Amino acid sequence: MAIHSKNSANSSIKMRNQFSISWKGSKQKRKQRKYRFNAPLHLRQKMMSANLSKELRKKYGKRNIELRKDDKVKVMRGEFTKKEGKIIKINMKKLKVYVDTVQITKKDGSKINPPIDPSNLQIVELIEDRRRLSSAKEIKQSKEKK
Repeated sequence: MAIHSKNSANSSIKMRNQFSISWKGSKQKRKQRKYRFNAPLHLRQKMMSANLSKELRKKYGKRNIELRKDDKVKVMRGEFTKKEGKIIKINMKKLKVYVDTVQITKKDGSKINPPIDPSNLQIVELIEDRRRLSSAKEIKQSKEKK
């Protein structure tokens, strides 16, 4: 005697849980969310990027760059708009960033740093990283040659 569940009839409709390399894009929000949540780490790192300030854009010739710990950022959207601080933690699993000056007080009186989406941040000061900045300088030099 076979036991049937409610979802057995709809099992062919469900999306696969694995990440698809061949995914090109979709208008459907559920597929966009699935792509982000099931993405491997090397693609999640690219999703953890923020805009550069106008001075840094001129200096490096790039519009945005991947976030790193200890970068100085400015919050552009949300409750903590215009607050500046250093990145103290990056959560690749949740795709969130924690900034040291952005804090909320819990009911018991303790303070915590709320998670912030990287799209709501702007990089004000970069940490000197050879790999990250060398690619930015190469891009700027190639643009100047044209």
